[in-house]
Amino acid sequence: MSQPLKDKVIQAAVDFISANGPDGLSFRRIAADAGVSHQAPYHHFGDRDAIFAEIGLIGFRNFTATLVAPTRPDEDPDLATRMLERYVDFAINHKGYFRVMFRSDLCNLNTSPELQSAADESFGAFIEAVTEIVGESASVDDIRLTAASMWSVAHGLATLLIDGPLENKIGGVSDRRSFVRAIAQRTMTGLAK
Repeated sequence: MSQPLKDKVIQAAVDFISANGPDGLSFRRIAADAGVSHQAPYHHFGDRDAIFAEIGLIGFRNFTATLVAPTRPDEDPDLATRMLERYVDFAINHKGYFRVMFRSDLCNLNTSPELQSAADESFGAFIEAVTEIVGESASVDDIRLTAASMWSVAHGLATLLIDGPLENKIGGVSDRRSFVRAIAQRTMTGLAK
């Protein structure tokens, strides 16, 4: 069975963004990469913004599923470390989505209640994990501060690994999993002080 046109268009866009970033994306490029006529993407998407919104929607849904998935045997048992690891793994394994999801110029959450809801669900899963990490008795300010710190580290690390500057400055990372775990542990030790 052949892939539906809408799925082909999204996959071509995600593959292009993964390899090249989102800025050069065009309907002609998407159509060529999907192997369809240059008008075919317009059957489902009126413009680039609509494609980016769909990529964001799919990305946030998959991101939430990643954050709340049951713990695998190969994952760190520490929740904070596991969350950072999952965040970075998602970003690296789904670059085409990740490069769109957190850019408000591409993924404007105000344009779609469904997109806003998907993003809120991801953030809710993250906050739920942070609340478990700091404890139910933690203040709202402690939860917010810990969430902002963990998110900053996770997002910054993911972005630096994807785009390359980190390894260019500190050298190659031969074991990404151990590297991410060490950073998570150092971050949480610092947050606990």
